[in-house]
Amino acid sequence: MKKYFKVMMIAIVALALTACSSGGNDGGEGSKTLTIYSPHPAETINSVVKEFEEKTGIKVEIVAAGTGELLKRVESEDGNAQGDVVWGGGAESLASYTEYFQPYQSKELEHVDAKYYDPEYKWIGESPLPMVMMYNTNLVSEENAPKSWKDMTDPQFKGQIAMADPAKSGSAYTIMATMVQAYGKDTGGWDFIKEFYANLDSKIVSNSSGVYKGVADGEYAVGLTLEKEAVKYVLNGAPVKLVYPDEGTSAVPDGVAIIRGAKNLDNAQTFVDFVLSKETQEFMSNKLSRRSIRDDVEAPEGLQPLADIKLLEYDFDWAAEQKDANLKAWKDIVVGQ
Repeated sequence: MKKYFKVMMIAIVALALTACSSGGNDGGEGSKTLTIYSPHPAETINSVVKEFEEKTGIKVEIVAAGTGELLKRVESEDGNAQGDVVWGGGAESLASYTEYFQPYQSKELEHVDAKYYDPEYKWIGESPLPMVMMYNTNLVSEENAPKSWKDMTDPQFKGQIAMADPAKSGSAYTIMATMVQAYGKDTGGWDFIKEFYANLDSKIVSNSSGVYKGVADGEYAVGLTLEKEAVKYVLNGAPVKLVYPDEGTSAVPDGVAIIRGAKNLDNAQTFVDFVLSKETQEFMSNKLSRRSIRDDVEAPEGLQPLADIKLLEYDFDWAAEQKDANLKAWKDIVVGQ
């Protein structure tokens, strides 16, 4: 009887060890799951993830929220990572959190300019994102349409401008940093932001998707947003037009990064290679109007070449390294109004 009991205990322990080594979301070899944190719109997430799952057999769990919220989550989970990849969000936002990412040198980087990825491979850009003004043609005539960032302080638009919160939205932070730099980050940039915020009339949109949807629906006359989202409404016949500001704009890429301590590391690397691949970049260009980060994929329909757009000498390092200070300056302006 004792011998039988001992044999049974050995068998149970063996089964338990087998289960531990092969199961769950522990990142062991052969794992077929992946957890992605993403601020991308649902259309982008659903279409790209569907392609990825079909091609790899890897099951994806998505945690969707704003860039700022997701990065704070990554920070709070450091040492016990619950996610594997951050997919989306402005590169300067990702760059300010590189201590929580781990390097990965994708095989696809031979087709990506080095200015679009971290020199230590902690993040990689996946799509350059020019920031634009978008206006509703039913509410704003061609004659009165905005042409510059300065026009965002015009009294005719007071309370009619859609802008997301830079503390929550990566694109809104880039827009704010772009306007500051357009008027001098060491001179009159923050004075301009004070004028701009006053013209918002204390209205801040809760998330970036609310900006382009709000303008297209006529809730706002003008919005500051991503080119890639605004152009979809133009192509679909909505009563909107987009404008590249006369002072110049920025084209900071959104990016992808592997979270330090990712439990599904191999799958995370597979996903990074997938989103950077020529096939996926062409899919996103043709179906989602996203500019490609690659040098061998053409611009989407309806968008002029990036070389034809006036771009600022955008100080990426300043925007990334001073992000906390810049957001505090924004908060001080908001609280002080």
